[in-house]
Amino acid sequence: MPDHRNVESGTERTVARAGETLAELLDRPLAAGLYLVATPIGNLSDISLRALSILARAPLIAAEDTRHSKKLLSHFGIDTPLTPYHEHNAERERPKLLARIRSGYAVALISDAGTPLVSDPGYKLVREALDEGLMVTSIPGPSATLAALTSAGLPTDTFLFAGFLPPKSGARQTRLAALNDVPATLILFETAPRLAKALADMAEILGPREAVIARELTKLHETVLRGTLDALAEDLAAQTVKGEVVVVVAPPRAEENEIDDARILADLKAALETQSFRDAVRGVTEAHGLKRARVYELGLSLTREPE
Repeated sequence: MPDHRNVESGTERTVARAGETLAELLDRPLAAGLYLVATPIGNLSDISLRALSILARAPLIAAEDTRHSKKLLSHFGIDTPLTPYHEHNAERERPKLLARIRSGYAVALISDAGTPLVSDPGYKLVREALDEGLMVTSIPGPSATLAALTSAGLPTDTFLFAGFLPPKSGARQTRLAALNDVPATLILFETAPRLAKALADMAEILGPREAVIARELTKLHETVLRGTLDALAEDLAAQTVKGEVVVVVAPPRAEENEIDDARILADLKAALETQSFRDAVRGVTEAHGLKRARVYELGLSLTREPE
């Protein structure tokens, strides 16, 4: 049985040491510059002590949505002034923020959730600050991209964050075709209402690759679904999905290019003797782990052959 007195003693030491560390950070002067501060993607406890100290010491915080960010600051008793900085006012506000830094002040930049500059307008602010020789420093922390990748169980040695796919199917398929041969795990953001249709397009273009749907990461209703793209698309077609979604897709299978068209055609001919065209294409696609588009086109060539 654990000694509860030792557990309580250890907990008290942790609390005390964390408090001492934060107090030490708060006592240090904050140099002029742009501070990119990662904030929680859901669970407020994920914020770092260093991030808290920057947000508490900075004279100004530039936030994507000040109403949203006030909840985080209020939770930790931080009353630093907030100013909005988002895609609609960035051109107007960027010179003002840079002027403050040039005048010797620190400015903290935060997004609605996670690490700034990932799918938000901070990039140009950072570029212009660097061009002027101003200090830019990152305060690392939560990231939906990395949280989804590390929990997916897919290869992590090489990965590509591709952001949001286009909202319309035609443009989305064109974008996916460009990503088709990238030898890396793909990480994508998607809106809940478009998820099922996006998965169907992924299955069409990328084939039956392994994939993971990570939803509401670090929050109360966090869910992580695993399966092939086609299976996930079918499962989610009839569901109403809510919340923020990250899609992680396995890299292309190296052995796919080793299967020549003659082998695929032979398997299709055999399957078509007992199955419908649709079922034959699906069966051969899944059996070899191929892209459906390739098998489908070869199947069409069979139907065009003269009797």
